Amino acid sequence: MNDLKRRTFDYAVKVAKLIISLLPSAINKAYCNQLIRSSSSIGANYRAAQRAKSTADFINKLKIVEEEADETVYFLELLLEFNKAEAETIIGLINEGTEILRIIVASLKTARNNLNSSA
Repeated sequence: MNDLKRRTFDYAVKVAKLIISLLPSAINKAYCNQLIRSSSSIGANYRAAQRAKSTADFINKLKIVEEEADETVYFLELLLEFNKAEAETIIGLINEGTEILRIIVASLKTARNNLNSSA
């Protein structure tokens, strides 16, 4: 398994473990429902990007990864506001999500440059 494929899988697992550990509340339930979808979608869509049929298809699929990673960081930031006792774990996940997002943005720039230079 390539490094980013494994990393996005591990990230979704860590987010899910955080969600399991949070105290039940209406806010946690609402944010966690979104968070479980977006965090797992990062890896799922990254895997789909690896099977892209063309550079344009790869870029489109990677843009979905970018959106899901950004959304995941956003919901983690919201959860942090209401779960200060879990701050260390949540901040670690925010940092990891931000790093994954940076990698995806850099990959998108490279793919776009390759697409433009071959056109």
